[in-house]
Amino acid sequence: MTAGLRATAWSLLPLAAYLTGALQTLWNVGAAVVGFVTGLVLSPAVWAGVVLAGLSALLFVVSGTLRGRALSRTRTARPEPGGGAAAPERSAAARTAAPQAATPKAATTKTAQTGKTAPRQVEQPAGDDFSDIEAILKRRGID
Repeated sequence: MTAGLRATAWSLLPLAAYLTGALQTLWNVGAAVVGFVTGLVLSPAVWAGVVLAGLSALLFVVSGTLRGRALSRTRTARPEPGGGAAAPERSAAARTAAPQAATPKAATTKTAQTGKTAPRQVEQPAGDDFSDIEAILKRRGID
């Protein structure tokens, strides 16, 4: 008896799908999926787009790798051959000597009392858009 009821339930589903319009909707969805897949597989324009997207992704990866290598090369090439500890002391001494020579006597005594140097004014070209950023980096010792 249970098998008969189950078979009747299965046989009523297609009729219910037809009467509710679900059968037509399922047919349209299936036709759209098949049309999309055949258009994707058989269209040379679509394959050209896929190739261009892959090429674009490859170029992004390669440029990121090359940029990382260039940045690491500049970081390792920055220290002077005289040693890492001596170079900052020399540059700090050079930085303190230049502003003290150019500043008035009152500013020099203030600098001597606090032990800190006044920020150095850096001459930048008028057309340089990154002049403010470069000045901040130079003040912090980043060249």
